[in-house]
Amino acid sequence: MANIVHQIASELYNGEDETVPELVKEALAQGISPAEILADGLIAGMDRVGRDFKVGNLFVPEVLIAARAMHAGMNVLRPLLAEADVPSAGKYLIGTVKGDLHDIGKNLVKMMLEGAGFETVDLGVDVAPADFVDAVRTHQPQLLGMSALLTTTMPAMTETIKALEAAGLRDKVKVMIGGAPLTAEFADQIGADAYAPDAASAVEVARGLVGDYTRDDLMIM
Repeated sequence: MANIVHQIASELYNGEDETVPELVKEALAQGISPAEILADGLIAGMDRVGRDFKVGNLFVPEVLIAARAMHAGMNVLRPLLAEADVPSAGKYLIGTVKGDLHDIGKNLVKMMLEGAGFETVDLGVDVAPADFVDAVRTHQPQLLGMSALLTTTMPAMTETIKALEAAGLRDKVKVMIGGAPLTAEFADQIGADAYAPDAASAVEVARGLVGDYTRDDLMIM
């Protein structure tokens, strides 16, 4: 039985978006649980994609193709996972900050996170601090990711963190930042919890931050 799950991971890595959902259906027919297919098939496949992307063995087009295969498999699994009450790795709110219309990096991070089992809420681009605050209040994510490609929009990250503090929500969400002009030093300077230099690293950082939580920390009153 495990062989077909490993095959799912391999075909996902190869970007076979028609084969992956068929293999998922076959695995389910064999009695393999949705949770096992998710963890050992889809997530394992995307983890391999992330590792190879990070070291330069894969490039953005290959990652996008693999993510498409992952989504095809998830379309089969999603209702069954909900039925079985399988928890996600965490809820991740993501957006590009006010004044910045770049979304390629943000979209890559989102796809890698989804491949790692996170539930994502994408606010898009040009997101104002008040909109981040409203979304944190509404969606109650464990993690908030902000992206910027322009140095001129980096101050919007500071403004967003200050807006979260003013709303009494800062201690309810971990803040990650990323984008070409950013650094770990800048993250420390503005009071963010973490910096991720690339999409594959973002998954590792997100997993680490979610591990810092207890159940009580996740409740926003």
